[in-house]
Amino acid sequence: MTIARRYTVTGDVQGVGFRWSAQGEAERLGVVGRVRNRSDGAVEIVAQGERASMDAFAAWLEKGPRFARVADVDAEPVEPFEADSFEVTR
Repeated sequence: MTIARRYTVTGDVQGVGFRWSAQGEAERLGVVGRVRNRSDGAVEIVAQGERASMDAFAAWLEKGPRFARVADVDAEPVEPFEADSFEVTR
């Protein structure tokens, strides 16, 4: 079953390679969508994939890449969308 979610990741998550690492993890898990830095210092991810892959991706977001310090991950369901890759956007 395919599910789609919007994640908002807060903490020290900008300037540490979070977006690029998230893209690599998403691609490894077969998750599609996009990731961007927000002006408030958070990172926003809109992602879609099979439930097991999305659960694994959410677990990765809780830790992030090596130099990130994740304070919180907020997840909310979104409507499924058309995508065939995972993109890093501004």
